[in-house]
Amino acid sequence: MRFIRKLPIPMEIKKQFPLKAEWVETRNRKLTELRDIFEGKSGKFVLIIGPCSADNRDAVMRYLEKLCRAQEETQDRLLIIPRIYTNKPRTTGEGYKGMLHQPDPAARPDMLKGIIAIRELHRSALSDYGFTCADEMLYPENHRYLSDLLAYIAVGARSVENQQHRLTASGMDVPVGMKNPTGGDMHVLMNSIHAAQGAHTFLYRGWEVHSDGNPYAHAILRGYVDFTGKCVSNYHYENLVELGEMYAQSNLKNPACIVDTNHANSGKRYLEQIRIAKDVIYSRNHNDSVRSITKGLMIESYLEDGAQKVGENTFGRSITDPCLGWEKSYRLILDIADSLR
Repeated sequence: MRFIRKLPIPMEIKKQFPLKAEWVETRNRKLTELRDIFEGKSGKFVLIIGPCSADNRDAVMRYLEKLCRAQEETQDRLLIIPRIYTNKPRTTGEGYKGMLHQPDPAARPDMLKGIIAIRELHRSALSDYGFTCADEMLYPENHRYLSDLLAYIAVGARSVENQQHRLTASGMDVPVGMKNPTGGDMHVLMNSIHAAQGAHTFLYRGWEVHSDGNPYAHAILRGYVDFTGKCVSNYHYENLVELGEMYAQSNLKNPACIVDTNHANSGKRYLEQIRIAKDVIYSRNHNDSVRSITKGLMIESYLEDGAQKVGENTFGRSITDPCLGWEKSYRLILDIADSLR
């Protein structure tokens, strides 16, 4: 291991790229609206939607412009939280790891430029379109660079068993979705939520810290891979009923679930997201228990359908997992809003 340079701490980056008071007010208002959904005070449905990875600032901002109009059309029924995922886990450790690592996907990694790029992107989403967004916590240590901007954090399937992710989630003031692990063990998932909702004293970025627990930690169902390597979905009616029963047997606060329509649930067949989203809404509409815990969907969507390799230059097409293009995404957003009961 070779040390390259000492990076600025989050406080220094926040001072260099501060937030205006009106942006803070917008973020707090949206965060309150999101918390009300998880507490059951609001009947709105959450859509966490956007690219698999935010690889290109201009394309992401073009996407947010379109998404902003869709939010205006559906604001009475939906709360849209854009996915701006700026760091990506890789199954083998190889491949594009996100804007944090490579603000230019074709260039060498540069973490300092990456930290600045991701803060500026999330800040632009808030200032230009009033969006406070979702990101994945790949590294617990880097959360503080964006902690004043985000409304939602996801802990990935490969990280959900990690103690540091669980404890860091327990100290956050935003809803944190804990994905079921890649092997699909629901008891591991429930344990992770329990840990994130608890109070802890632990080591974080060289500090002894105390967390009070995060009452908004909840489940994300994303499917899993069985021992043969086959993708197995867990978004079905029976899965949601089972999760509701597990919640009922626990002492967890604010029982909630977000269904990820891609990944192992779709077998990474991105067009299946349309059918899966509608299936979840149907299940939710026909069972009060399922409706009470199923707070929203996570959808991978971008300007153009599908995916491309790094170096190919179709503007707004994913360079990681395939995504729904905008036309299909827009139609799906409207269909979801119209189908809710």
